[in-house]
Amino acid sequence: MTTIDFYFNAADRLRVACRLAAKALAQKKRLLIYAPQADVAQRIDRMLWTWPAMAFVPHCMAHEELAAETPVLIAAEAAAPGPAELILNLAPECPPHFERFDRLLEVVSQDEQERAEGRSRYRFYKARGYRISDHDLATETARGE
Repeated sequence: MTTIDFYFNAADRLRVACRLAAKALAQKKRLLIYAPQADVAQRIDRMLWTWPAMAFVPHCMAHEELAAETPVLIAAEAAAPGPAELILNLAPECPPHFERFDRLLEVVSQDEQERAEGRSRYRFYKARGYRISDHDLATETARGE
């Protein structure tokens, strides 16, 4: 069964997404970033080219020719190509077919609207018996993690 990690209280949601993408790359895990909103997909694409400052996370859009060879994919459509162990959700709703993945990563910012949407997704997963791990980014930042 898919395990779910909720990263909440993110000061910058896309920056956290970049950090998680870099971590997946370091662990040699294939990651699909689900971003159905065009502006979010474009922003995460741009950020991954320059994050971290002295490197970048190899990625492409899921429909591009190099998708089969690229460790991090950005998808705007529900029908995601190829196998991946991880899915990172940047949509306000639950990603379709998330149960195909070993792990689902949810990043929730401090914005009230996003928090409400995150709570709704959390309740959805919990009601269906998924195991959820919580990561309070405000606490981790305060501790220097």
